[in-house]
Amino acid sequence: MGVKGKEQSGGDDAPDTGRRGRGRPQLRSDEETRAVIYDAARQEFAARGFAAANIADVACRAGVSTKTLYRLVPNKMALFEAMVTDRMDWFVSKVNLGACDGRDIEAALQAALLACADLVLDGDVIAMQRIILAESDKFPAVAEMFYEKAMRRSVSSLAAWLGIQQKRGRIVLDDAESAAGMLLGMLVFQPQRDVWYGHRPLPQHDELEARAKKCAALFLWGCAVRSDQVTKRSEGP
Repeated sequence: MGVKGKEQSGGDDAPDTGRRGRGRPQLRSDEETRAVIYDAARQEFAARGFAAANIADVACRAGVSTKTLYRLVPNKMALFEAMVTDRMDWFVSKVNLGACDGRDIEAALQAALLACADLVLDGDVIAMQRIILAESDKFPAVAEMFYEKAMRRSVSSLAAWLGIQQKRGRIVLDDAESAAGMLLGMLVFQPQRDVWYGHRPLPQHDELEARAKKCAALFLWGCAVRSDQVTKRSEGP
């Protein structure tokens, strides 16, 4: 049964099996329903772009009614922004945990970079970026929102991670924000470009792990704390 049929039958997220009793418990929480909707929206926007994406089709992918979707998300722009924010919240929490778990700097940086690669080199994300660029003239607000909420936030999160390591005396940097941009570019630019232009398929997880390991080693070699700096720090001003 389609979305329209669900709404006409009076159900929200499941077929009506008879008259509802008063106070019937909700099958899942709003938080869980939002997660399902955001996943469906990511697929819909990646496949069709912002202009052609349809709220009813997102609801159908998610297995909910349009009534439920509109109760939780008021419009398509809000859905797109909420979907991006939800994905970035997951990424930021993963990177932040990596900064606080006490592992050695190289292993911790590898984990942080792997989280970055998993985010940026996701198939739906790459497809969405292609479409956003193609539609940026018609929908500049969408492109700007994606840039600020996704691209800038990923760099800022990595910069914050590097800043923590610098405060702990593990690395030396002049500008953590610039260093994060360079590091992220070294990690994802080439494989992302190869996928965009159809030269290679999406990297497998083991390939991303290997690339994260190499990038971490190269980066740390360049910003390692030298012995003379350790001596100066221990001697004080």
